[in-house]
Amino acid sequence: MKLKIKPETQNGTKVRLKGKGFPVYKKDGQFGDLIVTYSVKIPTHLTEKQKELFRELQSIN
Repeated sequence: MKLKIKPETQNGTKVRLKGKGFPVYKKDGQFGDLIVTYSVKIPTHLTEKQKELFRELQSIN
């Protein structure tokens, strides 16, 4: 399943996908909700150019 992630979504944000979870016990054709938790990983081992680009972004704000 593909999800569109909204800009500025924060780490730990939870999204409920209704009817996309596990089947409901003893109820044919019914499915529970799927909860997705976003886990953002921060890049490590950046090159000097990449660090400079992040500094430029920071100075814009």
